[in-house]
Amino acid sequence: MLGLALWLSACAPFLVAPVTPAAPVALAVPVSTSARQALAPTGTLRVGVYPGSPTSLVIHPQTGERSGVALALGQLMGQQMGVPVQVVEFARVADIITAIQRGQVDMTFTNASPARAQDVDFTRTLVQLELGLLLPPNSTVTRFVEVDRVGMRVGVSQGSSSQGVLTQQFKKAQIVPVASLEVAQQLLRTGQLDAFATNKGILFEMREKLPDFKVSDDRWGLENLAIAVPKGREAGQAFLAAFADQVTGSGQLTRMADRAGLRGLAKTE
Repeated sequence: MLGLALWLSACAPFLVAPVTPAAPVALAVPVSTSARQALAPTGTLRVGVYPGSPTSLVIHPQTGERSGVALALGQLMGQQMGVPVQVVEFARVADIITAIQRGQVDMTFTNASPARAQDVDFTRTLVQLELGLLLPPNSTVTRFVEVDRVGMRVGVSQGSSSQGVLTQQFKKAQIVPVASLEVAQQLLRTGQLDAFATNKGILFEMREKLPDFKVSDDRWGLENLAIAVPKGREAGQAFLAAFADQVTGSGQLTRMADRAGLRGLAKTE
């Protein structure tokens, strides 16, 4: 049953999503013709997102309103560059990284891990998020150090940086890669996972659909989130650096995070 669920989600094609017009902003980031061509070579800025994470895309269950930091940053970036925006949805962040490598997506917002930096280029860190655990109501675990024991099944997003780190760190617990956050919620609900590990922004969002579950108080690390673009687009780096500075300095990024309901923030070092 678990294998079938993972296979079905992994095989689902990504969707091209409609774009909600971005609100007017006062940013004024100069962009050269060469930067525009480098960052949006097709004439459209293709923004990669995945559902279930406030850092990427969340959909309000009652209103259908779409928000998320990657979504909002992509819309604002396209507006500043003077190009249309196409939002492309994937099941998980690892698929977006692959699409960026292949030149199918032009930007996203994600954890700038050393492993990913080998495949894509990042701006400086814009947001830091604590990493934690989502635990069932009857869990006896109270701290992260109690997880690595025989019989514990810890879910992670397939291809995520959490999978890479915890696979190396855990000696006894079983790491269970899952194809999407939706699948992870199903496995937690049915008791097929004993915990799920990722950043707390995602964990708090998941807890909205699993109300009796709990997010661990401690943290096992930090994610350093930044704008990611394909390698080989050096002509756009000056624009990206200026864009990152203005979107943080103006308070725009904070408002994007608030609108998406992003929690679990840590102070940027």
